[in-house]
Amino acid sequence: MKTVQRRTGIALWRQVADQIRQSVLTGLAPDERLPSEAELATRFGVNRHTVRAAIAALEKEGILRAEQGRGTFLNDRKRLRYPIGQRTRFSSGLENQAQTRSGKLLSSKTLPAPLHVSTALSLPESTPVIELSTVSAADGVPVSAATSWFDAARFAQIADLYAETGSITASLALLGVDDYTRKTTAIEARHASSEDLDLLALSPGAIVLLTRAIDIDSRGQPVLYGESRFAADRVELLIDNDASKGNGDTG
Repeated sequence: MKTVQRRTGIALWRQVADQIRQSVLTGLAPDERLPSEAELATRFGVNRHTVRAAIAALEKEGILRAEQGRGTFLNDRKRLRYPIGQRTRFSSGLENQAQTRSGKLLSSKTLPAPLHVSTALSLPESTPVIELSTVSAADGVPVSAATSWFDAARFAQIADLYAETGSITASLALLGVDDYTRKTTAIEARHASSEDLDLLALSPGAIVLLTRAIDIDSRGQPVLYGESRFAADRVELLIDNDASKGNGDTG
């Protein structure tokens, strides 16, 4: 852990929370006690009120718990290992880690494809596409929110089918795409937006892992472009190079 940086535009409590969160992700053991507020304040070069705000945010996320008279402890929460490989599927990717996996359609709309979407789908710019906003949960806990785009001419019923099935894979199968594979995946970490804080039940300052992915059919034609945001304290992304396996992040 290092002292926070002032005059960066990032609130001090959020910098403290980010550093504690990173320590949790990279080494603290379950039920391990954190240093006292006074020790953390000295370590980060901030006052105790700032430390208290950071700890409160992490308690809200379920990362830490405070026990009166004993201190603050790391909760025993195992992160899901989410494989990204040739075949990326939400349900099968987590089937041995969660008893229930579900997808919920939040909204859908048809719009002219923005340039980055039309490029990903190999379509002329402004071609009509269907945009789905979804959230996926494991054992009732939201783990990812996603926005996916499809060629409206080819997949006109995708929204209705997803609303019924809760699965991109099942919906595409009903539309004649029995199999599809991952062409590319780009991954980055960033702070959750206000929308994702609500969708994933996170506190301000939480980190999400963003994936931008293109899936293609057996002819090499793109079937979807998706941007998924995973709660970093609940999910770790595993790059799986075994081409014989089927696994996933879009449902």
